[in-house]
Amino acid sequence: MTPLELGWHPHETWDWLVSSPLFGITITLAAYALGRWAHRRTGSPLLQPVVVAIAVIVAVLLVADIDYDQYLAGGSYIGFWLGPATVALALPLHHEWHLVRRAALPILTGVSAGALVSVLVAVGATKVGGGSRVLQLTMAPKAATTPVSIALSAQIGGIPALTAVLTILAGILGAVAGPWLLDRLGITDLRARGIALGTVSHGIGTSRALHESRTEGAFSALAMALSALATSVLVPLLTAVV
Repeated sequence: MTPLELGWHPHETWDWLVSSPLFGITITLAAYALGRWAHRRTGSPLLQPVVVAIAVIVAVLLVADIDYDQYLAGGSYIGFWLGPATVALALPLHHEWHLVRRAALPILTGVSAGALVSVLVAVGATKVGGGSRVLQLTMAPKAATTPVSIALSAQIGGIPALTAVLTILAGILGAVAGPWLLDRLGITDLRARGIALGTVSHGIGTSRALHESRTEGAFSALAMALSALATSVLVPLLTAVV
């Protein structure tokens, strides 16, 4: 007897598979593993593991006509570990604490200036380009980590979903182009490079910084946290007057 005669239906099996949390978990891990392989094989800054993983997952969902909510049934389990992973960034920071203490004032100054410029440029460029006030408010918190930027966008009247997309794009752009730009500017100090990446490209930039060196990753992780704090304070104040 054939499988169909035994009562096996491929469409029902496929529907069960894509609705299972196992699908989202598997495709996420496989896409990231592919990204790591591509980055190691080519060394190209454009093939960052996170960028490749996002592209692969989007392509699979589009080609297979899978709803995002179905993918999220498993993808959310991966997302849960973002919290512990962020906390784990304290480990390289602990190892480099002796350098952090000696550079406390430059760190605070650099992060504050970076957050200020990020908000002003985002709002100003959108205004000059003819963007609506809602779009300006949506752009303003893009340099903070995604949860913070979404909360700020909702608070000041932006579009949280669009802010999330812009925040991720900012992180990807910073991770891909940031080290290249810093090289061209002749900035070789690992502390300065880490602060720059963490301030403007949050977790994705910090991931790239950790690949460069432990010192750069530690300063990037600290800058990411301080930038989120500075942005939380500056965005409501600046958007009220700009």
